[in-house]
Amino acid sequence: MASRSYGQYCGVTSAVELIGERWALLIVRDLLVGPRRYTDLKQGLPKIPTNILSTRLKELQEGGVVRRVPLLHCGLVYELTPYGRELEPIVLALGRWGFAAMGDPGPDDVVTVDSITMALRTAFRADAAASLPSAVYDLHVGDIVLRADVDGDDLVVTQLAPAGRPTAPGAPRRAREPDLVFAAGPGIRRVISGELTPTEAIDQEVLAVVDGDATLLERFAETFFIETAAAAA
Repeated sequence: MASRSYGQYCGVTSAVELIGERWALLIVRDLLVGPRRYTDLKQGLPKIPTNILSTRLKELQEGGVVRRVPLLHCGLVYELTPYGRELEPIVLALGRWGFAAMGDPGPDDVVTVDSITMALRTAFRADAAASLPSAVYDLHVGDIVLRADVDGDDLVVTQLAPAGRPTAPGAPRRAREPDLVFAAGPGIRRVISGELTPTEAIDQEVLAVVDGDATLLERFAETFFIETAAAAA
Protein backbone atom coordinates (compact mmCIF):
# COMPACT_ATOMS: atom_id res chain seq x y z
CA MET A 1 0.00 0.00 0.00
CA ALA A 2 1.08 3.59 -0.58
CA SER A 3 2.71 5.20 2.45
CA ARG A 4 0.30 8.15 2.41
CA SER A 5 -2.98 7.78 4.28
CA TYR A 6 -5.72 10.37 4.13
CA GLY A 7 -7.42 9.00 7.21
CA GLN A 8 -10.88 8.84 5.67
CA TYR A 9 -13.20 5.85 5.31
CA CYS A 10 -14.26 6.27 1.69
CA GLY A 11 -13.94 4.36 -1.58
CA VAL A 12 -12.46 7.38 -3.34
CA THR A 13 -9.90 7.67 -0.56
CA SER A 14 -8.95 4.00 -0.93
CA ALA A 15 -8.55 4.44 -4.69
CA VAL A 16 -6.37 7.52 -4.33
CA GLU A 17 -4.22 5.79 -1.74
CA LEU A 18 -3.71 2.90 -4.17
CA ILE A 19 -3.08 4.74 -7.44
CA GLY A 20 -2.91 8.43 -6.55
CA GLU A 21 0.81 8.65 -5.85
CA ARG A 22 2.90 10.37 -8.52
CA TRP A 23 3.55 8.14 -11.57
CA ALA A 24 1.32 5.28 -10.34
CA LEU A 25 -1.51 5.91 -12.78
CA LEU A 26 0.89 6.23 -15.72
CA ILE A 27 2.35 2.83 -14.83
CA VAL A 28 -1.19 1.46 -14.88
CA ARG A 29 -1.81 3.19 -18.23
CA ASP A 30 1.19 1.49 -19.82
CA LEU A 31 0.31 -1.91 -18.34
CA LEU A 32 -3.18 -1.59 -19.82
CA VAL A 33 -1.46 -1.84 -23.22
CA GLY A 34 0.28 -5.07 -22.23
CA PRO A 35 2.77 -6.69 -19.85
CA ARG A 36 6.03 -4.83 -19.48
CA ARG A 37 9.51 -5.59 -18.25
CA TYR A 38 11.02 -3.17 -15.77
CA THR A 39 13.22 -1.77 -18.54
CA ASP A 40 10.17 -1.28 -20.79
CA LEU A 41 8.40 0.70 -18.09
CA LYS A 42 11.48 2.85 -17.54
CA GLN A 43 11.80 3.45 -21.28
CA GLY A 44 8.12 4.37 -21.56
CA LEU A 45 8.38 6.77 -18.59
CA PRO A 46 11.81 8.29 -19.23
CA LYS A 47 11.50 10.99 -16.58
CA ILE A 48 10.64 8.68 -13.69
CA PRO A 49 13.50 8.15 -11.21
CA THR A 50 14.42 4.47 -10.90
CA ASN A 51 13.84 4.44 -7.14
CA ILE A 52 10.34 5.87 -7.62
CA LEU A 53 9.51 3.29 -10.30
CA SER A 54 10.62 0.48 -8.00
CA THR A 55 8.64 1.93 -5.10
CA ARG A 56 5.46 2.41 -7.12
CA LEU A 57 5.65 -1.12 -8.53
CA LYS A 58 6.07 -2.50 -5.02
CA GLU A 59 3.10 -0.48 -3.76
CA LEU A 60 0.91 -1.53 -6.68
CA GLN A 61 1.82 -5.17 -6.10
CA GLU A 62 1.04 -4.90 -2.39
CA GLY A 63 -2.30 -3.31 -3.29
CA GLY A 64 -3.22 -6.19 -5.60
CA VAL A 65 -3.18 -3.99 -8.71
CA VAL A 66 -0.04 -5.38 -10.35
CA ARG A 67 1.71 -8.75 -10.27
CA ARG A 68 5.03 -10.06 -11.58
CA VAL A 69 4.85 -13.17 -13.74
CA PRO A 70 7.08 -15.09 -16.18
CA LEU A 71 6.39 -14.58 -19.88
CA LEU A 72 7.81 -16.82 -22.59
CA HIS A 73 10.93 -15.35 -24.23
CA CYS A 74 10.71 -12.24 -22.02
CA GLY A 75 11.54 -13.42 -18.52
CA LEU A 76 9.71 -11.76 -15.66
CA VAL A 77 7.25 -9.03 -16.56
CA TYR A 78 4.78 -6.83 -14.72
CA GLU A 79 1.11 -7.12 -15.62
CA LEU A 80 -2.18 -5.93 -14.19
CA THR A 81 -4.18 -8.31 -12.05
CA PRO A 82 -7.90 -8.77 -12.83
CA TYR A 83 -8.52 -6.19 -10.11
CA GLY A 84 -6.06 -3.82 -11.79
CA ARG A 85 -7.67 -4.30 -15.20
CA GLU A 86 -10.92 -2.97 -13.78
CA LEU A 87 -9.20 0.42 -13.96
CA GLU A 88 -9.38 0.43 -17.78
CA PRO A 89 -12.70 2.29 -18.19
CA ILE A 90 -11.62 4.70 -15.47
CA VAL A 91 -8.30 5.45 -17.18
CA LEU A 92 -10.01 5.88 -20.55
CA ALA A 93 -12.57 8.24 -19.00
CA LEU A 94 -9.77 10.25 -17.38
CA GLY A 95 -8.03 10.43 -20.74
CA ARG A 96 -11.15 11.84 -22.37
CA TRP A 97 -11.62 14.33 -19.55
CA GLY A 98 -7.98 15.47 -19.70
CA PHE A 99 -7.94 15.69 -23.50
CA ALA A 100 -9.53 19.15 -23.48
CA ALA A 101 -6.73 20.50 -21.28
CA MET A 102 -3.81 19.09 -23.29
CA GLY A 103 -3.07 22.06 -25.53
CA ASP A 104 0.14 21.92 -27.56
CA PRO A 105 3.07 19.84 -26.27
CA GLY A 106 5.85 21.54 -24.37
CA PRO A 107 9.47 21.40 -25.58
CA ASP A 108 10.31 18.63 -23.10
CA ASP A 109 7.12 16.59 -23.51
CA VAL A 110 7.62 13.09 -24.90
CA VAL A 111 5.30 10.88 -26.91
CA THR A 112 5.54 7.14 -26.32
CA VAL A 113 4.14 4.04 -27.98
CA ASP A 114 1.91 3.28 -25.02
CA SER A 115 0.64 6.85 -24.67
CA ILE A 116 -0.42 6.93 -28.34
CA THR A 117 -1.96 3.47 -28.06
CA MET A 118 -4.05 4.57 -25.10
CA ALA A 119 -4.93 7.82 -26.86
CA LEU A 120 -6.40 5.83 -29.75
CA ARG A 121 -8.32 3.60 -27.35
CA THR A 122 -9.52 6.68 -25.47
CA ALA A 123 -10.80 8.37 -28.63
CA PHE A 124 -12.36 5.23 -30.13
CA ARG A 125 -16.12 5.56 -30.60
CA ALA A 126 -17.44 2.03 -30.72
CA ASP A 127 -20.98 3.22 -31.47
CA ALA A 128 -19.87 5.15 -34.54
CA ALA A 129 -17.53 2.40 -35.72
CA ALA A 130 -20.29 -0.20 -35.50
CA SER A 131 -22.21 1.54 -38.29
CA LEU A 132 -19.18 1.95 -40.59
CA PRO A 133 -17.31 -0.53 -42.81
CA SER A 134 -14.23 -2.07 -41.22
CA ALA A 135 -10.86 -0.43 -41.86
CA VAL A 136 -7.20 -0.84 -40.97
CA TYR A 137 -5.15 2.31 -40.36
CA ASP A 138 -1.36 2.46 -40.03
CA LEU A 139 -0.38 5.57 -38.10
CA HIS A 140 3.22 6.86 -38.18
CA VAL A 141 4.31 9.26 -35.44
CA GLY A 142 8.05 9.79 -35.71
CA ASP A 143 9.64 6.34 -35.46
CA ILE A 144 6.48 4.88 -33.92
CA VAL A 145 4.13 2.89 -36.13
CA LEU A 146 0.80 1.64 -34.82
CA ARG A 147 -1.88 -0.34 -36.61
CA ALA A 148 -5.47 0.42 -35.63
CA ASP A 149 -7.68 -2.41 -36.89
CA VAL A 150 -11.34 -1.46 -36.63
CA ASP A 151 -13.93 -4.17 -37.23
CA GLY A 152 -17.42 -3.16 -36.19
CA ASP A 153 -17.30 -1.96 -32.60
CA ASP A 154 -13.99 -3.77 -31.96
CA LEU A 155 -10.61 -2.04 -31.98
CA VAL A 156 -7.23 -3.79 -31.94
CA VAL A 157 -4.14 -1.58 -31.72
CA THR A 158 -0.88 -3.31 -32.61
CA GLN A 159 2.61 -1.90 -32.31
CA LEU A 160 4.55 -2.37 -35.55
CA ALA A 161 7.60 -0.26 -34.72
CA PRO A 162 9.76 -0.04 -32.79
CA ALA A 163 9.71 -3.81 -32.25
CA GLY A 164 10.71 -5.84 -29.24
CA ARG A 165 7.99 -5.17 -26.66
CA PRO A 166 6.48 -8.20 -24.88
CA THR A 167 2.98 -9.21 -25.85
CA ALA A 168 0.43 -10.99 -23.70
CA PRO A 169 -0.12 -14.64 -24.68
CA GLY A 170 -3.13 -14.99 -26.93
CA ALA A 171 -3.26 -11.29 -27.85
CA PRO A 172 -5.11 -10.95 -31.16
CA ARG A 173 -3.12 -10.51 -34.34
CA ARG A 174 -4.82 -9.90 -37.66
CA ALA A 175 -3.33 -10.50 -41.10
CA ARG A 176 -5.25 -7.75 -42.90
CA GLU A 177 -3.30 -5.18 -44.88
CA PRO A 178 -3.77 -1.47 -44.10
CA ASP A 179 -6.40 0.45 -46.03
CA LEU A 180 -4.76 3.75 -45.17
CA VAL A 181 -1.24 4.66 -44.09
CA PHE A 182 -0.69 8.18 -42.81
CA ALA A 183 1.79 10.19 -40.78
CA ALA A 184 0.91 12.69 -38.10
CA GLY A 185 2.39 14.86 -35.39
CA PRO A 186 0.88 16.26 -32.20
CA GLY A 187 -1.58 18.22 -34.32
CA ILE A 188 -3.62 15.07 -34.83
CA ARG A 189 -5.23 16.13 -31.55
CA ARG A 190 -7.04 18.86 -33.51
CA VAL A 191 -8.51 16.26 -35.88
CA ILE A 192 -9.63 14.00 -33.05
CA SER A 193 -11.26 16.98 -31.34
CA GLY A 194 -13.03 18.06 -34.53
CA GLU A 195 -11.21 21.40 -34.63
CA LEU A 196 -9.83 20.46 -38.07
CA THR A 197 -11.40 18.39 -40.79
CA PRO A 198 -9.10 15.81 -42.43
CA THR A 199 -8.90 18.01 -45.54
CA GLU A 200 -7.88 21.03 -43.45
CA ALA A 201 -5.35 18.89 -41.59
CA ILE A 202 -3.74 17.81 -44.87
CA ASP A 203 -3.71 21.39 -46.17
CA GLN A 204 -2.05 22.56 -42.95
CA GLU A 205 0.40 19.62 -43.02
CA VAL A 206 -0.89 18.25 -39.75
CA LEU A 207 -1.40 14.91 -41.51
CA ALA A 208 0.19 13.37 -44.59
CA VAL A 209 -1.19 10.39 -46.48
CA VAL A 210 1.56 7.88 -47.22
CA ASP A 211 -0.46 5.18 -48.95
CA GLY A 212 -4.04 4.12 -49.52
CA ASP A 213 -7.35 5.87 -49.92
CA ALA A 214 -7.15 9.41 -48.52
CA THR A 215 -10.93 9.61 -48.25
CA LEU A 216 -10.70 7.09 -45.40
CA LEU A 217 -9.40 9.91 -43.20
CA GLU A 218 -13.02 11.02 -42.95
CA ARG A 219 -13.95 7.61 -41.58
CA PHE A 220 -10.99 7.76 -39.19
CA ALA A 221 -12.22 11.12 -37.90
CA GLU A 222 -15.69 9.67 -37.32
CA THR A 223 -14.27 6.64 -35.53
CA PHE A 224 -11.73 8.44 -33.32
CA PHE A 225 -13.32 11.55 -31.85
CA ILE A 226 -13.37 13.36 -28.51
CA GLU A 227 -15.57 16.44 -28.43
CA THR A 228 -14.06 19.43 -26.65
CA ALA A 229 -15.57 22.77 -25.72
CA ALA A 230 -13.62 24.44 -28.54
CA ALA A 231 -15.02 22.07 -31.14
CA ALA A 232 -18.56 22.31 -29.76
CA ALA A 233 -18.58 26.13 -29.73
